[in-house]
Amino acid sequence: MVCLSQCAGGGGSYGSGRGGARWRPSRIPGRTAVLYPNGKAWLPANAPIRVHNAIAAANRIAGRPYVWGGGHARLEDRGYDCSGAVSYVLNYAGVLRGCGTSDAFRRFGQAGRGEWITVYAKDGHTFLEIAGLRFDTGSRGNDRSTGPHWTLKERSLSGFRARHPSGL
Repeated sequence: MVCLSQCAGGGGSYGSGRGGARWRPSRIPGRTAVLYPNGKAWLPANAPIRVHNAIAAANRIAGRPYVWGGGHARLEDRGYDCSGAVSYVLNYAGVLRGCGTSDAFRRFGQAGRGEWITVYAKDGHTFLEIAGLRFDTGSRGNDRSTGPHWTLKERSLSGFRARHPSGL
């Protein structure tokens, strides 16, 4: 477990296109989670227990409202901002204690993409990729809704740093 005062592998892919690198969902047999129509994710059985715990935690808060500062004063909250949601998931995965900001996540764990979990962070926003799916609080598309949710929608990686928990 790491604290914020202190990623290279599979998962979503980097691609080029207008605006530079983009996050795109990937399909790696036996390693990619499935996104169901109800907005919940399901992971292959061979994933490490910390990844199962991360997906279960994300599923618990998926669909909650976006609340600025949500998840920072307490882990269990009525809504979450981007870093509060990332912190929630990483706490339940057993790789973080406490809550960090999007800026602090730029220094989280190890540099690069992880095999199972990657934190993408820049000053002002952070999101997760877990087993090839994106967990984010950014817009879901045409409805402009926000709050923690799973998505397969592509997004620009401009300005983001990829980090990952050791061993994942």
